[in-house]
Amino acid sequence: MSVVERPSAVPAPEKPAPAAPARKFRGKNKTTAWKRGEDTELAVIRLPLVVDDAEVLRRVKQLYSAMWSIKRALQRDARAAVDAYWAGTRRRKADPAAWRKELGLSREGMERRAYRHLERAGHLGHHLSKALVMHQADEVWGGISRHLFADASGRRHGRPRVGRWWDCSRIPGRAKSHTTARKWETFRLHGTLAGHLAAYRHRGLPPEGTTPEHAAALQPGTRVLAQPRHLPAPARPAGRVAAGEVHPKTGRAKTRAATWWDHDGALAVVFTGGADNNSGDIVLPARLPAGAGRWPRLLYFLGNPETWHKVDLVRRRDTAAPGGWAYEAHLMVLTGGYASPATKARRAAAAALERVGGVDGNVSNLSIVSFPDTFDPADGPVASTRVELTADELAALAKARRKERGRKRALDRSRRASNPAQYAPSARQQSRAERRKASGLPERAVQVRRGARAVNAAGVPKQAYRRDTLANTYRTTRARLAEDAATAAAAKAHRARKTAAEITAAHGVNLTVEDCDIRTWFRLWGKTLQSTTPGRLIAALGRECEKSGGRLLRASTFTTALSQRCLCGERVTKTLAERVHHCPACGLTADRDLVSAALCAHTVLSDPGDPGTARLDTVQARNTQILFATGLQEALSSQPHTKAAPTRGRLRGARPSRGRATAAATRPEPLRPGGLCSTKHRANPTPDETRTAGPRRKGSSQGDAAPNGAPPQRTSRTELRDNS
Repeated sequence: MSVVERPSAVPAPEKPAPAAPARKFRGKNKTTAWKRGEDTELAVIRLPLVVDDAEVLRRVKQLYSAMWSIKRALQRDARAAVDAYWAGTRRRKADPAAWRKELGLSREGMERRAYRHLERAGHLGHHLSKALVMHQADEVWGGISRHLFADASGRRHGRPRVGRWWDCSRIPGRAKSHTTARKWETFRLHGTLAGHLAAYRHRGLPPEGTTPEHAAALQPGTRVLAQPRHLPAPARPAGRVAAGEVHPKTGRAKTRAATWWDHDGALAVVFTGGADNNSGDIVLPARLPAGAGRWPRLLYFLGNPETWHKVDLVRRRDTAAPGGWAYEAHLMVLTGGYASPATKARRAAAAALERVGGVDGNVSNLSIVSFPDTFDPADGPVASTRVELTADELAALAKARRKERGRKRALDRSRRASNPAQYAPSARQQSRAERRKASGLPERAVQVRRGARAVNAAGVPKQAYRRDTLANTYRTTRARLAEDAATAAAAKAHRARKTAAEITAAHGVNLTVEDCDIRTWFRLWGKTLQSTTPGRLIAALGRECEKSGGRLLRASTFTTALSQRCLCGERVTKTLAERVHHCPACGLTADRDLVSAALCAHTVLSDPGDPGTARLDTVQARNTQILFATGLQEALSSQPHTKAAPTRGRLRGARPSRGRATAAATRPEPLRPGGLCSTKHRANPTPDETRTAGPRRKGSSQGDAAPNGAPPQRTSRTELRDNS
């Protein structure tokens, strides 16, 4: 029997799988990009938003949660890429640009990462658009670029960090298109100021107050708007509207579907949502000030919608608001900042003073001395001012610190009570428990353990703080603490602006200040500067001088050493504890800070933009001292001042006490050995006293009085070391 073998079936060749279509990106825009003019200024107005509807509040919270997810992912990617960039030493030295491009350390690279995160997390497409994540990537890239590339001074920022949820308070929007009509992605502001007035016009408003211009002209205190507590969201326009074109064949006017661009009612911020959104638009009505005194400013910013440029959604802690957050729209407008007629008149008067002055910044005060720009007594007297906290302000600050300290202690107790397993009992609690056990008493339950946090062998907490259970009271107290901190910061900024306006009104707009490093002051005196805020005051003074047509110049302390000089040209070495200036050459006795401010007015800068080019004009300073004579002595000595009491050991710094005695306007009395200049109680040098003093003169000793009634000669100098 023969067996016939059949040929096995030959498998058909498999067809190659269709290749995935290549991903397409939008190419470079071929049209001319819009650019803001060099002379076009930018200003921001904050518009409070009403978010009290439960559904709208839920969607806004989801929007912030989705944006936080993208921001945290981008920050983690940036941190990893930066670490890899610095770890690849050979690649970085060979071709740093190619190495950065490979790691994606560029603006385009961060935007591509943001797009990938948005596509991979499908749920984010319901809340976010590509425009939002792109601008968030640009914001993260800004921090990376400041770390990779040094600024003009050669400094680089630190390694990028991953922020906290509480720091995610701002969602950047996209700018409005100024070349294409009705094109504004992300957050849009719709409505008009006139429509808002027509919708919420106060019933007691005079008949002539029908337009924003009329409302702005009313007397301050007049009620313009009557907005309800729960503002309703305006409805989207429906139906069809005229398109502004005519059909070529029929001759009829063309129409189109109505959109938000046709809304001319009350102002509201509109966000369409993500590409997968099916819940409609998010509409947040804006609440405007109701008083007529604020309407000139509203008319300045909101009167012309063509100048509206960009809207950012911002939230801040507010325990009284639904959800614990208050929401605002920060509208960027293509115009300069608003200045009221009174402010313009005040700045014009300050610019017309024709004075020059000097500013001496200190830990506890700010001293200003000004002269006529001609340095001629016939053109005006010398003026001096000291800015320091009043007794009421000090009492208010002390009360606020006590309140803050009490709330922080309450937060600590609440966290310990909610997480007893993460804390050990204190030594006192353990001793009490052992005594009860030795006496045969039952163990007492401890509500709050006051010991240290439970840690592992490496000293790291066994449970991260973010994993702790937090009570509702803890969350409320924390929100109130953050709210009070923001309120205090706003109050300090307002005080700085008000103080700067008063200084320029009295001393002119051409001032010079010592270029001190405020960071050094913080290392020496810490939180003491949070009360006086000298850096904030000087920054506000610089802005006020610039807006008034002047300038605040900065003079280096290393090239001038104003605190160690006198108007006569003599070098008078002083420690930080000496707050009264005694010149042995000319006999000038005055306040140390005021003398430094007067010398600062006589500094000359060859390059106004470089503080290192500052030099003290000793000839002009000496002439000023001779010409003004008695008036200068009175101006520099009229401010109260006392010497700091010596302390045990080494002095920490100059924190002058209150209730100072007036400095004498006569020649100084001989100093006794062991006084303020003794080496036994030496103080840390000021930031401009980092160089050692000159060699000690021979043939004289400190405190020796000169014969024939001459002023005492202080020839010895204290050697100072740089302890900053």
